Amino acid sequence: MNFDIKAVHFTLREDTKEYLDRKIARIHNAENMIVDLKFTFTKDKDFVVEATVNFRWGVSVHLSEHDFELTPALDKLIDKLDAKIIKEKEKVSEKR
Repeated sequence: MNFDIKAVHFTLREDTKEYLDRKIARIHNAENMIVDLKFTFTKDKDFVVEATVNFRWGVSVHLSEHDFELTPALDKLIDKLDAKIIKEKEKVSEKR
């Protein structure tokens, strides 16, 4: 799984990267299904956290979350990502 983090309009602190790594550990069971996982953090009036997931069967999913604080936005996004991975896994297992 290729993993990429990008910050726009601010510098992402090391503790935030470590927090993201701990959160990504929740989806370790889906690592064999994911080809690319890209995160983009943008700071304007509030934080926008976006994730793009490319699954090995060709499906690409884009998720986004807004919040005034970075950590709650990241928590919400990881929850959405976890649910989306489960949904995609169910879709693929139904087709087989």
